[in-house]
Parts: sequence; C-alpha cells; structure tokens
Amino acid sequence: MRSRLRRLYAHDRQFAWTARIDHVRTGQGLRRCIRVRVWGAGKNSRALQVDLLSTAPRSAWGDPAMTDGAYPEPKHVRALIDHALAHGWQPDEIGGTFVLSGAGDAEALPLPGFVVTDLLLLAERRSAD
Repeated sequence: MRSRLRRLYAHDRQFAWTARIDHVRTGQGLRRCIRVRVWGAGKNSRALQVDLLSTAPRSAWGDPAMTDGAYPEPKHVRALIDHALAHGWQPDEIGGTFVLSGAGDAEALPLPGFVVTDLLLLAERRSAD
C-alpha cells in the first residue's frame, strides 16, 4: 500500500509525516496498529517513529482490526512531536530513528483513541528471527 506524505507546521518549521496501517494480535484479537513516522528536516533527517494501538472497542461485526477506522489526526501528530522534542528528539540530526516506546512513553503521552505500543515492533522482530 502506498503511503501519503502529509505536512504539519509546528515549532516554526514544517514537519512531514506518514502513517501506515497494520494490525497486531492482542488478548482481544486482532487490533489496528498504526506506525507514524515524522521528519523535521528532510528525508535524511532523524525520523521520529511511534506505533499507535487503536483503543476502539470490539464490535458485533468482528475483530477491531477489520472494522476499526481509527487514523491519527494532525492533533495526534502534533502531540507526538511535542512529546518527542521535550524528550530529546533532534530532528535536524542526520540519519537514525528516534523511537517512542510503549514502555517509556505510553502513560506520559495520552492520545484520545490510541495508546503508544511496542507490539508492532516486537512482532516485526519475531518474524525476522
């Protein structure tokens, strides 16, 4: 699936961001998980990466991953940028990725409709082994 590059203006600069929809298996079945990546100084700059797990409830029509329409809005991305900048993200640095994790950032970063998670990253690591 092709990803759309979006733009957001914050902190006197333009940020570019993408959001890729995926799913992960949890105790409640398949859940929608969205990987958000943000760049603050071009494609070679240090990217911000965070995985958001939708908190939509299970519906009568099946797994939330199949019926959930959750997708981050600019206000969510702005909150991610603000949090990352306050916790050491340097968007002007060249290369690398600054990752917000579920273990370290989920409670400190309340996002309506989402929770920061490590489940997608863990699933990718398991499939690589």
